[in-house]
Amino acid sequence: MKRRVIIAFSFITIFCLLYVAFQLLRPLPVGNKNIEVGIPKGATFREAVEIFSKEQLIRDKTLFLIIGRITGIDRKIRAGYYSIYRSMSLLGLLKVLKKGQIIEYEITIVEGDSLREIAEKLSEKGIADKEEFQELSSDGDFLASYTIDAPSLEGYLFPDTYKIPKGMDPEDALGIMINKMREKYSDKLKERASEIGLSEREVLTLASIIEKEAVTDEERPLISAVYHNRLRKKIRLQADPTAIYGIKSSKEKITSDDIKRKTPYNTYAINGLPPGPIASPGIKSIMAALFPADVPYIYFVSNNDGTHQFSVTMDEHQAAVREYRKIKKAEKANKAREGA
Repeated sequence: MKRRVIIAFSFITIFCLLYVAFQLLRPLPVGNKNIEVGIPKGATFREAVEIFSKEQLIRDKTLFLIIGRITGIDRKIRAGYYSIYRSMSLLGLLKVLKKGQIIEYEITIVEGDSLREIAEKLSEKGIADKEEFQELSSDGDFLASYTIDAPSLEGYLFPDTYKIPKGMDPEDALGIMINKMREKYSDKLKERASEIGLSEREVLTLASIIEKEAVTDEERPLISAVYHNRLRKKIRLQADPTAIYGIKSSKEKITSDDIKRKTPYNTYAINGLPPGPIASPGIKSIMAALFPADVPYIYFVSNNDGTHQFSVTMDEHQAAVREYRKIKKAEKANKAREGA
């Protein structure tokens, strides 16, 4: 009798193991196309199982719940969209859930990107449309929630590569970028800003101008010194990139009409710093804004090769400008000859 019980139990055990193995390895009923299943923020594992069940991806909910409990997947499930592909098995789905392998979009913000460029990138990936982004970037309540004392998010979205989950709220996506900036703008840098009498907004504003002007890292502290010296002497900054901020793309040519245009950001028309940043500065420009070179320069002009000629006096500067114009004229003549 005892032997029969053992044999029966063994058969039942083997049957259960085979059933579990069959269910785990059997392809999900997806068909011939990949599908995406969204798990909302705050959903429990049981709620996620219900969602997969409604999509007719799970044949045995009880088995799925038991395995989830045994493996610890039920303790935390990542919200987002999961890609279910052809031939994926229940075991494969469990592995995806355990690793939290949701669909993510890679967004790269480069140094010098403005809200205009960032909006384009987020819109292309479907994270936020341009109108929604524009409204959110200047929303007072949203700015206050991150203690941002500035007209908009300009300059507060740190240049980096981000992986944004599909379906994430735009507020949360932007929050990741703001928090990255605050992580880089450390307590030590805040102390330095306090030492030289600049607020966070002023540091980021100055850094954003340096970012748009500098080409080489070596010149960032020198360009910073020019602006610090001008601020101290109460001379207008006259930074070309500020003249077109909010008017046209920084990739477009700056004209004499742009420089003459009166806007709240045009440092040819206003005294001191603009009301806020004009782009997203990288850490090197932030450091340059906080630690300018110890030089007396007041002026700089392009050498037409990515570097600049720095000057102390107006006479030196005008001579450098004449040299720049001479080079540009020669280049224009050479191009004309080549095109003839």
